[in-house]
Amino acid sequence: MEKLKIGGSVEAGLYPVHDVGAHSRLSGRTVLILIAVAVILKVGQDIFVPLALALLLAFTLAPIVSFLRKRSVPKILAVIMAVVSAFCAIALFSVIVATQVTNLAENIPAYQRNIVAKVHALAQAGSGNGIFDHLSKVVERVGAEIQTGAAENQDNTPASEATTREPMPVEIVTRSNPIQTLVNLILPLISPFATAGLVIVLVVFMLLEREDLRDRFIRLVGLSDLHRTTAALQDAGKRVGKYLLMQLVVNSLYSIPIALGLWVLGIPNAILWGLLTLVLRFVPYIGAAIGMILPLFLALAIAPGWSLVIWVAALFITVELISNNVVEPWLYGSHTGLSPLAIIISAIFWSWLWGPLGLMLSTPLTVCLVVLGRYVPQFSFLDVLLGNEPVLEPHEKLYQRLLAGDPNEATDNAEELLEDEYLVDYYDKVGLPALLLGEMDRQRGVMSDAQVTLFSASSMTLVENLSDIAVEEEREEDSADAEEVRSSDREMELPDGNGHSVMSIGGRGAIDDAAAAMLSQVLEVQGATVVTAAHSDLSGRAALEISMVGTDTVIVTFLNAGSKSHARQVVRRLKRRKPSVRVGILIPAASGDGSTTIDAAEIDADFVATSLSEAARSALTASTPIALKVVPRKVSRPRQRLSKPVEV
Repeated sequence: MEKLKIGGSVEAGLYPVHDVGAHSRLSGRTVLILIAVAVILKVGQDIFVPLALALLLAFTLAPIVSFLRKRSVPKILAVIMAVVSAFCAIALFSVIVATQVTNLAENIPAYQRNIVAKVHALAQAGSGNGIFDHLSKVVERVGAEIQTGAAENQDNTPASEATTREPMPVEIVTRSNPIQTLVNLILPLISPFATAGLVIVLVVFMLLEREDLRDRFIRLVGLSDLHRTTAALQDAGKRVGKYLLMQLVVNSLYSIPIALGLWVLGIPNAILWGLLTLVLRFVPYIGAAIGMILPLFLALAIAPGWSLVIWVAALFITVELISNNVVEPWLYGSHTGLSPLAIIISAIFWSWLWGPLGLMLSTPLTVCLVVLGRYVPQFSFLDVLLGNEPVLEPHEKLYQRLLAGDPNEATDNAEELLEDEYLVDYYDKVGLPALLLGEMDRQRGVMSDAQVTLFSASSMTLVENLSDIAVEEEREEDSADAEEVRSSDREMELPDGNGHSVMSIGGRGAIDDAAAAMLSQVLEVQGATVVTAAHSDLSGRAALEISMVGTDTVIVTFLNAGSKSHARQVVRRLKRRKPSVRVGILIPAASGDGSTTIDAAEIDADFVATSLSEAARSALTASTPIALKVVPRKVSRPRQRLSKPVEV
């Protein structure tokens, strides 16, 4: 990605300061509301589960209905076509799965010998291990029971009955009402069909009345802010609908090669395992692993060796890698807006709340919660807890890491940002604002002396760690490609520093020294000869010992916005030492009220900059030094002594 330098100056007070509002904090009242909602959802799951399922299916089928409507298909016919095709596909899927499961159940006894042999092999390999011995005994006991049951069913000769006559069990059966028996048989079957019918009816009416439901929802919750409510509805519909449709496409592209591969390898009921992986991959993270376990177990049962197990595992791993790294980023990427940890936590919560169906619906339901938190201020904590958007600005994150004394992680974050930006841009947008946050906390008295020392030392370590990137950028500046960029966009580039000698000094504290070190690194990238000095070199007699031989420009950095008087004294002191030197001040304002703006003429400076890029441009631009103003001093006339007394 091509980098572009930002050459414009940054106005005072424009550094971003992220403020976490009161709405993003989790209050006790909100916690009680969430607990009450969870209890209601748990108690009323018989009502809310069909409603949630119908709502998500409506989200999924809405794009199909819109597609048909654009093709001049009547609304009712479009809804009926979408719903009928969807539920026919679900019914066909259920029939195929039921058939395959029945076939698998009939063939399980045939796989007994291979299972026992492999368990014996594992037991011999791990002899002395109680787990393997116990597993071997369990398998032998199960096999004996299966063989005994088969022998009793097949052996019906009279001789066998005479030699092995067993007592005949007697069961006392009470007469029951045939109607009650029929009710007990039918009611368990009616419940799922009734739920399915209710879902179908809800989906049809939700699709038919979609616009009316949308208007009623807006009237109910968001009439005072139509823009926010409309954006929330569009965002929720787009995220959930696209997630469900694209996940269905991804799962289909995943299950087809799995089914074909298992069929080629000779795994029985390959269609069943393909359809099972299609459904289980809707369960985040663990669904694919669950779908792989049963085919692996079947491969273990049908083949005498271990090669088939290895081939099946290799098939699943290969298809999973291709799906995760090629198919999913190509189709939809990470459009859910959820963090990985939030997906796992939501899966646990919804599975506890609504069982397996809640596990299947966990991701789309959580997406709706994130959208709610993004557009409703009272629930903004949901977006913070569950969303994947950064909750800290880059300069806030840098400040937190430096304050914690962790310059290594700060360096890692900086290197990621520097892949798309130049060093001067990073320091102007992230580094200097982070130091300003530290300076403001120091002024407020919330940082101890030890914390200030640790923060300053971590900042200096960060600058040293980025020295390699500075060297790379310096080489890039000298390359032919950089010359072409400079010639085509001369105004956006910093001036060439060759032939310039600059001294960068911290103004009043250790944090100012860190900012001065950042400026020194930016000037070195431009090819200037730079000397860095600490703020202590400006105090007392130490100021007389600073060597400014060969230095044509001195820049003093102040992060404290109230340093106008101190800056004037420093400028006058340096100009008295060497009148031919240019002295500039870097003082980014710490507040946005504009009251801290300093004019260069007020402090006798050659220039005043509010950003590193502006300071570097001023330092590397040749100009005549401003002479120090000499204030005339009033000399009192001495009294003349009379040599002779005056005669009266």
